Amino acid sequence: MLEEDQPSVRYHTLVDLLERKEDDPEVRKAYSKIPRIGWARDILRLQKPKGFWEPHEPTNVRDWMNFLRVPEYVATTWRALVLSDLGLTARDPRIRKIADRFFEYKLQLGTMINIFTEEVCAVGNAARLLTRFGYGDDYRVRKLYDWMLEDQREDGGWNCSQGTPGTLDGWEAMAAFASLPKSKRSGKIEQAISRGAEFYLERRLFQEGRKYVPWFRFHYPNHIYYDILVGLDFITKLGFADDPRLEPALKILKDKRRADGTWLLDRAHPDLGPGETIHLSVKKVKPLELEVPGKPSKWITLTALRVLKRVEDAN
Repeated sequence: MLEEDQPSVRYHTLVDLLERKEDDPEVRKAYSKIPRIGWARDILRLQKPKGFWEPHEPTNVRDWMNFLRVPEYVATTWRALVLSDLGLTARDPRIRKIADRFFEYKLQLGTMINIFTEEVCAVGNAARLLTRFGYGDDYRVRKLYDWMLEDQREDGGWNCSQGTPGTLDGWEAMAAFASLPKSKRSGKIEQAISRGAEFYLERRLFQEGRKYVPWFRFHYPNHIYYDILVGLDFITKLGFADDPRLEPALKILKDKRRADGTWLLDRAHPDLGPGETIHLSVKKVKPLELEVPGKPSKWITLTALRVLKRVEDAN
C-alpha cells in the first residue's frame, strides 16, 4: 500500500489509514507524484487540449446531449470520476479544463439541454466529481445538490426511473453527499442523509428482493453500478459506522479478505459475470480498467481498510 508505483494509493494510505497530516513531507511528496506516475498519468496523457477525452466537441443537439458521458465507462465523466477518487483537484490546470467543460455543456442553467433533465446517476456523479475537484461552493454545483434533495423518494432512497420507489442501485446521491465536508452540509442535506442512511441500513446494504449476485462482486471504477463495498464506503464515511445493521455487510467484507490481508478486484464492471443483467453498452465498449480483475487490488484493499478503520474508530 505504501509502494511508490501508485502514489495515489500511497497518499491515501498515509492520510486515511495512518492519519498523517497533509503538511507531512511524505504526504506532500506522494501527492505531488499522483499526476506524474501511475493511473492518473495514464488517464491524463490521453486528454484532449480542451479537457475532454471524446474525439471532438459536439456539433449537433444529439452530440451535445451525449457529450462527456457516451460511450459509457470510457468518456470524460467516467475518467473524471476516477481522477477525483485518486485525489486530483482544480490545483491542476487539466482538472480545471474538465470542470470548464462540465459547466459549459452540462450545467448551463438557461438551456434546455443540461444535466438537470437527467437522472440521479448523472446528477450525483457530476456533483461528486466537481465537489472533489474543489467546486463544491459554486452555485451551479449547489443546484445539483438541490436537485437530489427534490428527487429523494418517500422511502428515503433514489431511483433512475421516475415514479418508482428507491433502490440500492440509486446510490450516487449518497456518495455525492459523502464528498461534501460536514461543514458544507445544510440542514436539509443532513436530513436527506439521515433518511438515505436509514433506507440503506434497513436493507442491510444488500437485502432488496432476490439475491443479486453482482452486488457481491467488488468492482472499480465505481460509476453507476452498486456493490456492497460501495455502500459500506459511503455509509461509514457519512457517520454511520457504528450502526449494528452493518454487521451482515461487514461480515461479507471480512470473509472476502485474503490470507495476505488484501482483497481481489472481482470485476471492473460488476455485471460482467454470472447473474448479470448486463447493459448493452458494456458489450460494445470495454470499461476503463486500472487493475486486473481477479487479482489482488490496491484500490479495493484501500477502500476496504478505510471502511474497517471507520468502524473501529466509531466503536
